[in-house]
Amino acid sequence: METKTEPHKRFFCSFPDCSAAYNRQWKLDAHLCKHTGLRPHSCQHEGCGKSFCTPYHQARHELIHSGEKPFRCSVEGCAEAFTTTTNRSRHVSRAHAHEQKKYGCTVQGCGQEFKKNKQLRAHMCEQHTQLPPYQCAHGGCQMRFSNPSKLKRHEKVHRGYPCAEEGCPFTGKTWTDLLKHRKEQHRVVLTCEHCSKVFRDSWFLQQHQRVHADTRVVYKCPKEGCDRSYTTMFNLQSHVGSFHENLRPFVCTHEGCGRAFTMKQSLQRHSVVHDPEGRKLKKSRPKRSIASRLSGYREAKRVACEKQPDPQRGLCPDKTEQPGSVVLV
Repeated sequence: METKTEPHKRFFCSFPDCSAAYNRQWKLDAHLCKHTGLRPHSCQHEGCGKSFCTPYHQARHELIHSGEKPFRCSVEGCAEAFTTTTNRSRHVSRAHAHEQKKYGCTVQGCGQEFKKNKQLRAHMCEQHTQLPPYQCAHGGCQMRFSNPSKLKRHEKVHRGYPCAEEGCPFTGKTWTDLLKHRKEQHRVVLTCEHCSKVFRDSWFLQQHQRVHADTRVVYKCPKEGCDRSYTTMFNLQSHVGSFHENLRPFVCTHEGCGRAFTMKQSLQRHSVVHDPEGRKLKKSRPKRSIASRLSGYREAKRVACEKQPDPQRGLCPDKTEQPGSVVLV
């Protein structure tokens, strides 16, 4: 009997004390949202404003606006269609299964059965006047609910979502409205105390401040016999995929180009070549070739640690950092 081998994980989370690793770049991108709180993929439909961690979830959400239902029922003779495979599977199990679960009315002498529990609850309310016990206390609202959590969620419709910033009178009708307001009106601007560079997120400021630190952390290539090291996890991943595994899965689709890249971000940067309007003005700085960047970290700084680093701090267990030193991890 064959056993499935676990896929090789070469995309590592660069956050301290996080050992998460993935075999796909999009999985790492989605994981980083948990650390940064950012949702980079926004719905482009006018008036929506929802955002997501992955392009897949964005595309699935946008089906709501388009009305498209690409997943048709696989049972012959059934014309039902759905927006997700999960909904289709649920439909097949309920509508086409040989033994369907039934929800029966418990009132003596009734005996009606239903495919869904919510249909049974509706039947109990309409036919047997068994109203849900939790009623909304807002004046003029007759809504009732079967449990306190649903009532609490409903009450927010009347109360709204007030902004917590001092002196701000805004109250959103939905949670999405509040998030959009906070993003537009109260987004924190963080400034680097060394060079006055501005950032919108504390994580990006923290990553930037490594440039000004007396100690540089560099990442050693894990491949046996390779002594290359890099100042960023991105360059290390690019080096491993390009030189050791010869992987270039991201291919430019522009007609006549066909260039391939190891990392998705490299392809995104390259695409600017074919889109002059989207080119951003960059500050002038000394250029390094791709070969130079991937050849490893060679700046003349004294290495603080040659031994196996401390797994808790990433530093040498019997030495301390020295000014202007490089710590190998």
